[in-house]
Amino acid sequence: MEDIFRYFVQVAYNGANYHGWQRQPGQKTIQEEIETKLSEILHKTTVCIGCGRTDSKVHASQFFFHFNYHLDIDFDLVFRLNKNLSEDISILEITKLTDDHHAQLSAKSRTYDYLIHFKKVPHLAQLSSLYPFKLNINDMAKAIKLIGKQDNFMNFCHAPSHQNGFICKIVSTKLFVLSSGNMIRFQFKANRFLQGMVKILSQTLIDVGRGELGLNELENIFTSTELRENITPAFPQGLYLSEVNYSFMETPNISSFFSLMNNQKWEEVVEI
Repeated sequence: MEDIFRYFVQVAYNGANYHGWQRQPGQKTIQEEIETKLSEILHKTTVCIGCGRTDSKVHASQFFFHFNYHLDIDFDLVFRLNKNLSEDISILEITKLTDDHHAQLSAKSRTYDYLIHFKKVPHLAQLSSLYPFKLNINDMAKAIKLIGKQDNFMNFCHAPSHQNGFICKIVSTKLFVLSSGNMIRFQFKANRFLQGMVKILSQTLIDVGRGELGLNELENIFTSTELRENITPAFPQGLYLSEVNYSFMETPNISSFFSLMNNQKWEEVVEI
């Protein structure tokens, strides 16, 4: 019986030109792009199992997938993949692990960041969402703190009938403002997320900031046993999967883009 080696891959990508991570018929996806190039390099059809899904136009500054291969790879696969992949996908690191480690099922938590800018900047069009409105930052800080105390997100997901339960354990929720005041960032960390949940929560915070949704109304949405209708998500291009945590290895985010964003003077906002 031949040996099987499992490889964990850390990748970052700009999702603007893709229909999300997961392979779909007739759609350009990150998974298909990587699997195609990886299979060519390894001379063997290779399937990549991702740590989760990202929607159309959503980015990842840190994403993991694993694949199995029958040989111990003895060449620089990071270099070869990056040379052959599109410029909007970057392979950051490849680690050989045991086959009981699973990119999706072994993940302990995931973190998403949502970026908003207030003035039209062409260079940010695909990387952040433009909301040219005056927002009440203090009300948004109160709202994101309220979100962090919840565990039932029935009214903050797409297609509730397709979800396998609505309970999500929130680890942290944070609101950051760039020192210049030109951008803000929401951050959500949890053991799991429902489909569309982060985009819906982000739009909810924006609605609070614009005065279109009160804090009492937000609390009532969480406590209601009736499903909401006409749920509106935020724009996809501001959303990043930014961290995935595993118990069996350290997973620092080494994506240059997010390192750059973190090096800016982001100030966490605490409610007053």
